[in-house]
Amino acid sequence: MHNLTLIMEFCEKRGLNHLTRHVTAIWPNGKQEHYRLHCFADLASAEPFKDHFGGVMFDPKRDRENGRARGAWHRKDEYKRILESGPLRVPEILRD
Repeated sequence: MHNLTLIMEFCEKRGLNHLTRHVTAIWPNGKQEHYRLHCFADLASAEPFKDHFGGVMFDPKRDRENGRARGAWHRKDEYKRILESGPLRVPEILRD
């Protein structure tokens, strides 16, 4: 909840409107994780968010097989668990 509060405050202060979506990221080795996507109307709106919080850009046409694979993000990179991204942190209780 702390991370969501940081995100909401950041966007509100800058007048950034966005939608939140969920997606399952799937890597070539079969590893899967659920991700929360913060979607902006254009790249200019997304850049301040990415600069502050970090993360990976998601492009539905590229990352969802031209939009055909609903709810899945077929990653081509190597899996690496993300515990911190900018000021965001996974709570200690969830770090196993």
